[in-house]
Amino acid sequence: MSGSPSRVYVARLAGLPVYDPNGDQVGKVRDVVAMMRQGNQPPRVLGLVIEVFTRRRIFLPMTRVTSVDVGHVVTTGLVNMRRFEQRQTEVLVLGELLDRTVTIRETGTTAVVFDMAMAQWRTRDWVLSKVAVREGAKRFRRRGQTHVLDWSDVEGFAQVEEGQGATHILAAFESMKAADLAGVLHDLSPKRRKEIAAALNDERLADVLEELPDDDQVEILAGLDTERAADVLEEMSPDDAADLIAELPTETAERLLTLMEPDEAEDVRRLLTYEERTAGGLMTSEPVILSADATVADALAHVRNAELSPALAAMIYVCRPPLETPTGRFIGVGHIQRLLRERPSELVTAVLDTDLDGLRPDDSLTAVSKYLATYNLVAAPVLDDEGRLLGAVTVDDVLDHLLPDDWRDEPNHEQEQQEVDHDAP
Repeated sequence: MSGSPSRVYVARLAGLPVYDPNGDQVGKVRDVVAMMRQGNQPPRVLGLVIEVFTRRRIFLPMTRVTSVDVGHVVTTGLVNMRRFEQRQTEVLVLGELLDRTVTIRETGTTAVVFDMAMAQWRTRDWVLSKVAVREGAKRFRRRGQTHVLDWSDVEGFAQVEEGQGATHILAAFESMKAADLAGVLHDLSPKRRKEIAAALNDERLADVLEELPDDDQVEILAGLDTERAADVLEEMSPDDAADLIAELPTETAERLLTLMEPDEAEDVRRLLTYEERTAGGLMTSEPVILSADATVADALAHVRNAELSPALAAMIYVCRPPLETPTGRFIGVGHIQRLLRERPSELVTAVLDTDLDGLRPDDSLTAVSKYLATYNLVAAPVLDDEGRLLGAVTVDDVLDHLLPDDWRDEPNHEQEQQEVDHDAP
């Protein structure tokens, strides 16, 4: 393998771009797949888990890796686009081995794994040759000593560890977007998902839950104590929280709603009254709402909020007080593209689009889709019979319901053409 360092630390591979020989990016490294062996033999590294641009995770054998260098990985260009499925004999190094508690054979001291190094032998096989560990903190020391040991110098990987930590795996994935971290969690065992979820703060966990399939959401929420589950639901957008609560047993759902802050619970309860595949069931109750005396500068300041999705930030909604949904009379919408062309001191009412009738909460998914397509919109207001704003439907929520549940696992035509004749693990 030309250009490869003699030793590669696995945690540093997380998120690295993967390129083909032409310099085109194939995807990003998400994990390393290894096979445990008997005795003190170091595990053999089989390949890398790569996330391609459809957010699907595929397997890249080490035989197809031509270079592992600082800042990138290069492949032969032959990539099998079938979704990666872990076998029972395999282990995910980042997902399953980091944060393991092991024993140093020479001293009998326990330590926690914070990284591993893989190296290529003369046979050209890659193995996990080194284990980087940190001993527990001792008196008068903030942190315990660190060691980089041979694989044969530690023991404890063969046992199943209950209550495994997640500090170092989260550090490896710290810069990862919530949607990408959700993909990592989805591919892990239920035990590991529960441990990682427990280590995330409420806001980060809420963002990740919004990107997970329903089954994973319910499983993770069930693993939290009731009060924390309610706190996490409060951090989720009301529409996503309502979708999740609707999947729970009635008694559990009611208990969680009771523990939530009254204002947050009220929004969720209101959304739960609508059918799932309607405008009311799709909408969020927290779009950007401004009063009639707001200026263009006010509107631009609100849409700069980094927590807003691009679709929600594309439009502001002007209403009479009260400004929380359901609002006073709906006046019109301001398109961000138009606002950018106006003077900051201009009142938003001078540049509003007042021709949109808006959707009704019982409009079907088909009607919502046609509405967005007809008016070339990425978001639309939902109004009640009295002309009050109830919320907004965004195109990303519509697509989530139009596409099949397993749409990320279905290869497109271009991906099918990239498949080659070698087996994924």
